[in-house]
Amino acid sequence: MVNSLRKELLKAALGDEPCDIVFKNANVFNPFSCTWELCDFGVKDGIVIGKGDYEGKEETDLGGAKVIPGLIEAHVHIESSLLTPGEYGRIMLRCGVTTVIADPHEIANVCGKKGIEYMISEAEKTAADIFYMLPSCVPATPLDRAGAVLSAADLKEIYDRYNVADSAGNSDCRGGIIGLGEMMNYPGVIGGDEEVFRKLGICEIRDGHSPQLSGKSLNAYMMQGIGSDHECTSYEEGYEKLTGGMHILIRDSTAEDGSGLISLVNPCTASRCMFATDDRHVDFLCSNGSIDDCIRNAIARGLAPDLAYRIATLSAAEYFGLNDRGAIAPGRLADFCVIDESCPEKFRVVTTYKRGEDVGKSAATFVRPAVLDSVFDMPEISVADIALPKRCGVAHVIGIVKGQIITENLRMNIDTANIPDMDENIIKCVVCGRYGTGKIGVGLVKGLGLAKGAIAVSVSHDSHNVIAAGCSDAEIVRALNLVRENRGGMCCVCGDDESILPLSCGALMSYDSYERVNELLCDLNESLIEICVPDITDSPFIHLSFLALTVIPALKITERGLFDGNAFTDIDLFG
Repeated sequence: MVNSLRKELLKAALGDEPCDIVFKNANVFNPFSCTWELCDFGVKDGIVIGKGDYEGKEETDLGGAKVIPGLIEAHVHIESSLLTPGEYGRIMLRCGVTTVIADPHEIANVCGKKGIEYMISEAEKTAADIFYMLPSCVPATPLDRAGAVLSAADLKEIYDRYNVADSAGNSDCRGGIIGLGEMMNYPGVIGGDEEVFRKLGICEIRDGHSPQLSGKSLNAYMMQGIGSDHECTSYEEGYEKLTGGMHILIRDSTAEDGSGLISLVNPCTASRCMFATDDRHVDFLCSNGSIDDCIRNAIARGLAPDLAYRIATLSAAEYFGLNDRGAIAPGRLADFCVIDESCPEKFRVVTTYKRGEDVGKSAATFVRPAVLDSVFDMPEISVADIALPKRCGVAHVIGIVKGQIITENLRMNIDTANIPDMDENIIKCVVCGRYGTGKIGVGLVKGLGLAKGAIAVSVSHDSHNVIAAGCSDAEIVRALNLVRENRGGMCCVCGDDESILPLSCGALMSYDSYERVNELLCDLNESLIEICVPDITDSPFIHLSFLALTVIPALKITERGLFDGNAFTDIDLFG
């Protein structure tokens, strides 16, 4: 995909002129062979010109330290970090991640092409390379209504302007569109929907999204050239997809999918596996990290460190056609990490180099992002607006699955007069339209873990209406209206106390530095601890934000009401 001609570097590679810098005494990991070599290597114009006895204008002696290629994030929604791209890139470099593959379908659902263009332009404010996949499903399903609709013609127009294939060369290739993002409309693919197939025809690289798809349906999906999946939740599901020809993204985010998929990786399959975080808030990135954390978790689950390094680097580069990175080899970007070798199972990045420069020494400071206009037209909510009818009977209840974004469709005897039912940990959840529809969906959720109070957030995948849950109608309404007053945010309400993290960039992200956003989010989480039942669930805010994601089984909620993710249709609470 990317031009790899390096004629201007021939003299340096041949040793006829000095490099810009030579890194000496480096114990370099080779992902092609999963071996290590103590050597020197030269860098000129940000490109590795080769290993060997080179002279440089500068020299850096690494003292035998272990060096691996820069880490690659294979699938993420930057918006879920609550940061704009520049700030996201700044924290990624601290984690050793030098290349990011992002799908901007969150902001695209909010404000369409304008949102995608915003993410591409803001990516220029970080030294990390951020590439984008075209959001294939805006809205996520034909029934969903968000802030925009992107047709195949719209996507083609964006791709023609920003595709990486038109870049002049490796050294200039710092971002753009490289493929089609996760095709969540798997019913449309299997059903031969013409518009879906027009979208599939735009790019050669096509990411998939097919949770629990199997057998002939999976065959029909894969045969359309969809090359990856990050929704596997078991070894069996991953094995079927991998042996059918898919690349498997081992996701390690709120969903603990990595624990069951690590055993898929062996020397024969490592080239078909990658790491992805998908969705991580800034506080988790600050405390745990990104792909570096995936490596630590994989090693803790029994994966050999060298295989973990391989799938964190070269595997992703090869899948996305980014042949100018993923290894410390001639003609590739000098993107690499010096790691702490004292304790491999506690993988830690000591220093990150981007194009041969130590990013810790560069001016990696906060750059104020541009302002993005977006629609936030949500009416003020009253208690009467979220009332349930007085009724007894068997109802559909959303069951939280700890550590997963899939949910259960629980059939339970419910008396709405007894909600909340704290003995069963069943509380009310509400979705309010933010695009001027005035619609409000009300349902029940079990296992979210609130003991009192209410929480609300304007990050609710993928339409990003405002979603709330709580133990009293009055507190739910206060939380919803607090988000409304701030034109987006995450908030916690309990009695007279309230705490909020404003998210004024598309009601998804903050314009502040990652340090400030992390501080506010940590304060919010402290408030959350006060209202939660210990050990019921791991992250109520993240679970809440996924309760509206209709392309994930089994039961979800939208501003229209409950949605059956298996039957792909709206259903009644007592239906």
